[in-house]
Amino acid sequence: MDIKSATIAFSALSQPLRLEAFRLIVSAGPDGVLAGEIAQAMGARQNTMSTNLAQLREAGLVVTRREGRGVRYMANLAAVQRLAGFLLDECCGGQPDLCAPTGALGRMEGYAMTEKKNVLFLCQGNSARSLIAETILNSEAGDRFRAFSAGADPKAGPHPYTLDLLKTLGHDVSGLRSKSWDEFGLAEAPEMDFVFTVCDKAASEVCPIWPGQPMSAHWGVPDPVGVAGNEAEKRLAFSDSYRMLRNRIMAFTSLPMEALDHLSLKRELDQIGQMDVAEPVA
Repeated sequence: MDIKSATIAFSALSQPLRLEAFRLIVSAGPDGVLAGEIAQAMGARQNTMSTNLAQLREAGLVVTRREGRGVRYMANLAAVQRLAGFLLDECCGGQPDLCAPTGALGRMEGYAMTEKKNVLFLCQGNSARSLIAETILNSEAGDRFRAFSAGADPKAGPHPYTLDLLKTLGHDVSGLRSKSWDEFGLAEAPEMDFVFTVCDKAASEVCPIWPGQPMSAHWGVPDPVGVAGNEAEKRLAFSDSYRMLRNRIMAFTSLPMEALDHLSLKRELDQIGQMDVAEPVA
């Protein structure tokens, strides 16, 4: 990157609103963020945000894709890498590894596993899948993760088959309750490191703005509550949901997070969401 291009990029990032918006877009990874969601997250008017996003695009820092009546903004990763290279390639006489610990540049400082990381599982009713996922993660890796769950339209309580299944498998269900995801968008709520949607309806909803801009992914699993049939068939659907979610959670807990940069981790999380639901995990 030449000095002129770098100056244009730094000028675009010199305004706080644009800088925060750019950080949000980068954190979203390859999927990017819709313009309306960016405006909502920044607390800015749509026209104000559009003007600022246009400057990021003109600087070559973001690219766009039209989706229906909306526009999705994605980070131009090649431009970001060139900008980082402009700053760091000549660091310490052309040896940037001397400026920071090996591999530290570009890594996610927040994912050093020195303390428990908070994980939020979301679905529509928070009566089955998200509660099952919360329970599995707390049981399987409670020393490293603290799991929560919530729903866009929470039911009156956990589905009876959810509780029966978890108790049969030896899980503690005493603290499980159905709750709105709005609880986790409040300032006093625990700050999340990861947010996973486990149903398509929740994934299509406009979520609250999570403090801390957590890493997110969609891990859709069929809804056992909606399965028709006799009691045995319905209970089997809950068991299948448990198996699918446990497979994905075990893959998640096995990731070498301290060795993955931001984009690599996002790709891994997205790939977990694409796992064959029948794929066994030891």
